[in-house]
Amino acid sequence: MVARVSTVAFQGIEGVLVDVQVMVAPGKIGMQIVGLPDKAVAESRERVQAALHASGLALPPKRVTVNLAPADLPKEGSHFDLPIALGLMAALGAIPGDVLSDYVVIGELNLDGTIAPIAGALPAAIGANALGKGLICPADSGPEAAWAGAEIDILAPRSLIALANHFRGTQVLSRPEPAVRALSANLPDLADIRGQESAKRALEVAAAGGHNLLMVGPPGSGKSMLASRLPSILPALCAPELLEVSMIHSIAGQLSGGKLSDRRPFRTPHHSATMAALVGGGLRAKPGEASLAHKGVLFLDELPEFAPQVLDALRQPLETGECVIARANHRVTYPADFQLIAAMNPCRCGLAGEPGHSCARGPRCLTEYQARISGPLMDRIDIRIDVPAVAATDLIRPMAAEPSADVARRVRRARDRQRERFETAGIPGVATNARCSTAMIEALAEPDPSGLQLLRDAAEKFRFSARGYHRVLKVARTLADLDGADRLGRIHVAEAISYRIPSERLSAAA
Repeated sequence: MVARVSTVAFQGIEGVLVDVQVMVAPGKIGMQIVGLPDKAVAESRERVQAALHASGLALPPKRVTVNLAPADLPKEGSHFDLPIALGLMAALGAIPGDVLSDYVVIGELNLDGTIAPIAGALPAAIGANALGKGLICPADSGPEAAWAGAEIDILAPRSLIALANHFRGTQVLSRPEPAVRALSANLPDLADIRGQESAKRALEVAAAGGHNLLMVGPPGSGKSMLASRLPSILPALCAPELLEVSMIHSIAGQLSGGKLSDRRPFRTPHHSATMAALVGGGLRAKPGEASLAHKGVLFLDELPEFAPQVLDALRQPLETGECVIARANHRVTYPADFQLIAAMNPCRCGLAGEPGHSCARGPRCLTEYQARISGPLMDRIDIRIDVPAVAATDLIRPMAAEPSADVARRVRRARDRQRERFETAGIPGVATNARCSTAMIEALAEPDPSGLQLLRDAAEKFRFSARGYHRVLKVARTLADLDGADRLGRIHVAEAISYRIPSERLSAAA
């Protein structure tokens, strides 16, 4: 007799159905697991045997063969423990075999028969729901899996005994409830920043349109403070975005207690991060910081200190919104639709251009430092601003600053206008101007005659690339949305160009 249990193998954030086939037959005593298992799956043999023994079920002196089909699909992770154990229990008659056909099973076993939480419960639940099946998962992963839908049948036992008793009818497992992460309401506020009004304006524009932003200024000018306050003005995740973001964090094992949050991710990797850490990779092709910042913000402080090849690896995700990790035996794609916010000093000593300061190395200090950022990467940054040192008058007698709540309301209104515009145009998958296609932005961001002439003159004088030209249009469209204007005026085009000119100078230095 062959007992069958359904489970999943993860490819990116998608769950591929795997059929766990367990056969107990006469032969040499032992358990063999076949079907391209990795080290963690191969070690399931010891964990399953110990967990069954602790649960009061002795294995017969026979040969046990476990096949993970399809056999040519690599199987990775410890979540195969529970389906193997349930298949073995069904083959031995400890539980009815037919009840398992309605479920997808995932879970890691402890030696005492309890079930440990695993990564990927939410993608597994969504995949099971798409197949019309229920889900059996660990108790600690139940609140996460419950977000897959109210109609899906979810069993979240704490041990093998509890699950066996449920199938026998001597115990009833209640359906877990979706859990929400309690977040601090005291986010850093823009009102804490003194001065830097032009930088605050650029931050508002970047938040409203989802634009990439680079801040250049001396140490202590407030670049990191500005970036850390961006989450306080960004709108919350909508329901589809919440599930998509949470699926990535679930695969990475970063959903603490299975609790979800509608706050947009804000990732701040150190400049010593490797390429695999930033865009994804490793032995199991885990998502990197770019994917963990999906629908949120990736903040790179001290931008030139990152390895040049690591920064250039971001060029494809910035353009396509996804990270493709290709290996010899498999290919994985993770979503990576993030907003890049970067900060840097103008030179290695950090004070180039400051009054009263002259570098011993001269202009070489600035050009060599800025040349660590490639021109193609700079071309993908929509807004580049200079953040000068804060004046003493701003610190001694500060003026009342606008709080984040007021800025967040304007950002939300601008994003609502963008979403309605794209839905009317028949492209509901796009939420911000920064992600609009070039053909669509030309139709939706047509300047008035004076604005068009200004844009043409600036493009010729500063030699904008084709990408740069369209990104100026996107920023101008966002500025018009903040003003509530249907058509781009000369003032919107002029401000968008002012954000682009420093980028062209920096690209020339690179």
